[in-house]
Amino acid sequence: MKSMSSFKPALVLPLVGGLFLLAALWMAWSGWQLRSANRLNDAVNATRRQVADQVQPQLKAALDHMAALKNRNALVMAVKANDLGAAKDLVTEGWSGIEAVEFIAPDLAAAYADPAAFGYGKLGILERALQDGNPATAVVKDAGAAHLGLALPLVDQGQAISLVYVRLPVAPIYDKFKDAAPKGGYVALRQGRFNLVEAGEKADELKFRAEVGAIAVDGTPMRVVAAAPLVESGLFEQGGYGEIGLAALFGLLGAGLLMAPKLMPRGKTAAPASADSDDGGDTPTLAQLQSSGQVVAPPDAAPVRVVEAPVVPKIALDRTIFRAYDIRGVVGKTLDASIAMLIGHAIGSLMSERNLRNIVVGRDGRLSSPEMSAALIEGLRKAGRDVIDIGEVPTPVVYFGTFHLRTGCGVSVTGSHNPPDYNGFKIVVDGETLSGQAIQALYARIAENRLYRADTLGQSVARDIKSDYISRIAGDVQIERKLKIVVDCGSGVAGNFAPDLMAAIGADVEPLFCEVDGTFPHHHPDPSDPENLVDLIRVVQRVGADIGLAFDGDGDRLGVVTKTGEMIYPDRLLMLFAADVLERNPGACIIYDVKCTGHLATHILRHGGSPLMWKTGHSLIKAKMKETEAELAGEMSGHFFFRERWYGFDDGLYAAARLLEILAASPDDADTIFATLPKGVSTPEIKVAVAEGEQYSFIEAFTASAKFEGARITTIDGVRADWPDGWGLVRASNTTPVLVLRFDAKDGAALARIQATFREQILALNPALVLGF
Repeated sequence: MKSMSSFKPALVLPLVGGLFLLAALWMAWSGWQLRSANRLNDAVNATRRQVADQVQPQLKAALDHMAALKNRNALVMAVKANDLGAAKDLVTEGWSGIEAVEFIAPDLAAAYADPAAFGYGKLGILERALQDGNPATAVVKDAGAAHLGLALPLVDQGQAISLVYVRLPVAPIYDKFKDAAPKGGYVALRQGRFNLVEAGEKADELKFRAEVGAIAVDGTPMRVVAAAPLVESGLFEQGGYGEIGLAALFGLLGAGLLMAPKLMPRGKTAAPASADSDDGGDTPTLAQLQSSGQVVAPPDAAPVRVVEAPVVPKIALDRTIFRAYDIRGVVGKTLDASIAMLIGHAIGSLMSERNLRNIVVGRDGRLSSPEMSAALIEGLRKAGRDVIDIGEVPTPVVYFGTFHLRTGCGVSVTGSHNPPDYNGFKIVVDGETLSGQAIQALYARIAENRLYRADTLGQSVARDIKSDYISRIAGDVQIERKLKIVVDCGSGVAGNFAPDLMAAIGADVEPLFCEVDGTFPHHHPDPSDPENLVDLIRVVQRVGADIGLAFDGDGDRLGVVTKTGEMIYPDRLLMLFAADVLERNPGACIIYDVKCTGHLATHILRHGGSPLMWKTGHSLIKAKMKETEAELAGEMSGHFFFRERWYGFDDGLYAAARLLEILAASPDDADTIFATLPKGVSTPEIKVAVAEGEQYSFIEAFTASAKFEGARITTIDGVRADWPDGWGLVRASNTTPVLVLRFDAKDGAALARIQATFREQILALNPALVLGF
């Protein structure tokens, strides 16, 4: 039998050595590319800080000039005497570059007569200056172009007598950005969602990612943003040094293999097999060695299972962002795009286990939401899920999409009413809003790398369902008489929907702060805080509206004010909704949370309903509604859940439509209608700041120690004590590190007594708390 071949080191070793050298060159190139990308990233970060340090002094100097005018008696006297020439000279004294100075009446009547002609931006800084009592500034469109506007109220004996408005050129600020961006990088000055000036590479990816690490310009709504192309961490998370080290190792191996045949002794070199050698020759074949028992054939190799390495987030995965009702964290600190992708991958893996294919994804108007949404979608697609991206929409529209598009699954990328640097995810899987243990299970799935990786990526398609949502509501709700309303969206995403929806059902709409701006420049988008309703009350009274409606940052909560300036607390709104629903559904269950007034249960019973108190939290309320088949539910925070004629999820916009339907059906005005509802003396939600997580340990200790003589104690969510003449509550917030308190009583004396009882026992447990009541 002839030998077919034999090992030839002189030919094989140089070939393998050459392959190692090629691999070394490739790794060296990759390492150099990664190092270059990291250097660009460092340069962009340095540029962001450098430009911010240049812009800040200019704007601070302008604000300091304005602040100095505040206490100039000569200026106040000149304005009071209507000597505006002398007043302008006093403003411009020692201040070069001023283009114009105006003095505007503090009632702003002329501005509101034609705000488009006056300038919305200019009006906005005047309102802010008037509200804060301090200088305000922003880049505004004035005199047909962009300018830096500054405003300050002049005060005499505690009353604003005029507003000073100063216009400056923006070129000295914009010039700082000229040629500032390193090659391949991006830098911009932003105000709200708008780029005032930008430089460098203007790819959409860089614009989306530029918000990470943004530097706020103190005293202004502006910030300096910058970005470089995304940098991979490289081998061993070393940013390119791993590749360079491996290149050196491959190079040494390649060089050694190339040199090996020359260094090998000739006597040791295997001779080529003779063409006429046979089985009886000196060199036995492998078959002969195996048959003689000298060589044992290896067993069949077991199949190797390749496990994909887990995605390593750029920042550590923080368990505290996985909260009771949703996932929520601070962008750049506890949340970034890599974590958002892991969360999407975990949700997609859960869907895979339940054999669910399609999911709706929408996002709010926060500056970080496009990046968070894109990363979430990437994670979902990795798990093989097909995504319907409905874009920038309120959270209730995402919930609507899960029904309308028949997915049963949805994620809203939103920070709700939290500050601008927060973001998060509200999640629905198979018709269930995830909460509690289901949220924690997502964390465990990520931490343990139990993530399903599909063979092929899922699809992602864009879909606009705004008209479907508005048509669905307007097809059911049409008000009987025209109501003039003011809609305050607080610069949240509801601004894209609420005015159009209210007009579609027949209302005459006056929009306020409906331009979506993720910095929330006018006021915080939380309608449960009376301070955030001051502007709404002012405009309702100025335009003679019937009612004012306010929405939170993602549109799932509703606040209401009347033309007399009264804030209608959500538990009293729930009374109105309950009476209406019970007319058509006698005996129905109505759910309310522990923060609602004690009058509510009596009111529901009087109208033939079945009241049920439950824990605070939108996901907990929805789960209880499903269990009890309740027709209606509401929370003191302004969440309202209609199952009658709707889908049972919390929707501030739909609740507003139902409210207008009730008000328009009555000949009385809103103040008269609300006056018929039971009312005691009550407080809004009082929030006491504590350290992250401390709210839970405090409530646990307070539950064990609190003693309220003569009260009925409820501990389903915190501690609520009900007396015949009123009640008090303290509970842990599940969205922010605060204790939430509320008090309600038949009169002021009872309210003071109940508050004193709670104050004494709270401070006995922690004397350092600042209670605010």
